[in-house]
Amino acid sequence: MLLTLTTTHRPATDLGHLLVKHPDRVQTFDLPAGAAHVFYPEADEARCTAALLVEVDPLKLGGGRRNRAPEGFALGQYVNDRPYAASSLLSSALAKVFRSALRGESRDRPELAASAIPLTVRVPVLRCRGGADLAVRIFAPLGWTVTAVPIPLDETYPQWGDSRYVDLTLTGTLRLADALNHLYVLLPVLDDAKHYWVAPDEVDKLLRAGAGWLAGHPERGLITRRYLAHRRALAGEAMARLTELRLADEPPADDSIEPATGEAAAVEDVRRASLAVRRREAVLAALRDSGASRVLDLGCGGGALLTALVADRRFTEVVGVDVSDRSLGLAARRLRLDRLPERQRDRIRLWQSALTYRDDRLRGYDAAVLMEVVEHLDPPRLPALEDAVFGHARPGTVVVTTPNVEYNVRYEGLGPDRFRHADHRFEWTRAEFAAWVDRVAAAHGYTAVLGGVGDDDPEVGTPTQIAVLTRADRDDRDERAGRRDRNDSNDRKEATNR
Repeated sequence: MLLTLTTTHRPATDLGHLLVKHPDRVQTFDLPAGAAHVFYPEADEARCTAALLVEVDPLKLGGGRRNRAPEGFALGQYVNDRPYAASSLLSSALAKVFRSALRGESRDRPELAASAIPLTVRVPVLRCRGGADLAVRIFAPLGWTVTAVPIPLDETYPQWGDSRYVDLTLTGTLRLADALNHLYVLLPVLDDAKHYWVAPDEVDKLLRAGAGWLAGHPERGLITRRYLAHRRALAGEAMARLTELRLADEPPADDSIEPATGEAAAVEDVRRASLAVRRREAVLAALRDSGASRVLDLGCGGGALLTALVADRRFTEVVGVDVSDRSLGLAARRLRLDRLPERQRDRIRLWQSALTYRDDRLRGYDAAVLMEVVEHLDPPRLPALEDAVFGHARPGTVVVTTPNVEYNVRYEGLGPDRFRHADHRFEWTRAEFAAWVDRVAAAHGYTAVLGGVGDDDPEVGTPTQIAVLTRADRDDRDERAGRRDRNDSNDRKEATNR
């Protein structure tokens, strides 16, 4: 079975650094059921393709007592499509061969590992129970352009129709780690026949690989059932935990709004899920541009942004702050704090605190994020938040996102006088948000840059507004610190020479 991964990001050969596999070498890895080979059919600055070829030994595959015959006959465990069609065997090979890439880690190219790059994935033969349409339903909500071409049973006899296999091609601009995690979960889902015993720890594997996208996926029920081999108890546990994460990340919708149904509801779910991902990416980009290493996530909720921050090693200290103890508990579970190595766990703090009160623990940080937070406060409480965050804590950079109420007319069931969630106390127009940002910046010594997240509508703007406020004295402080570091370095060199 074969999978190819192509990028046109320049220099494209950086793909080798991300996968930790050199383009000039063929590497082979032992697997329980055979061997995996990684090689590069093409590798230059303009285009680079990595290929993962898995060779399955039918005798090894059929040797275990727990392996069931996927074809349903006596010799099915030896005579089957497992050596040729992508399945959970390919997923297992991905996990072993590209382990650090799946985690989003790259010692040589950490910034690139955290960035979205153009990618094309091709799986020439994939068994797809549900047909090409299911492949589109599974991958399209995650930002992929999907081409799933049914493979005929026999090209010589077209009247026999299509087989149960498809030639799958995915194109999109995503983080490599996200792309690999999508494949790790969804290839066996489409095949719907795992080659190994599904133990209770598979729930944790699913939630770990699905962090940031599975809870909001419109087909999460089908994905969960198939990934867990239709084991009802495990699927029920996974769905309960996904529901908790979803509720923590997204406040409940206004029950008075008539919900969309059918195809319209599915499209709306995809749009909202996609916006949540793009919002997190915009916040992360702003933090990286600021050069921050110690970051506060104020109003962290269930930890969706915290997970992304912890995955990026440039953030040496990550603090989640929320008034809700339940939300902090969900964040701890999402981050798997009880299972992290000590060095990784020491980077993370979870504090219970109200953002309308001064808290000395929040002082001295490089940056703070208020992502979809301010609209949950009653307007009379905003001055207290401004004083606590901008006046007392005074991080070097503050990133704020909030809904653009003008865009609500583009959502079915909403209008200019309706809020997106029942818990919102207000939603600002673009002019109102700009006025608030300008006033806060002037009052507390910050400069501000405004922007938007999501599709830019020529009439009503983007669905999310974003502002990046930078403390005016930060550049002077950083410049003085840089001069001090250079002077210290020169002093050390002179002492060494003496």
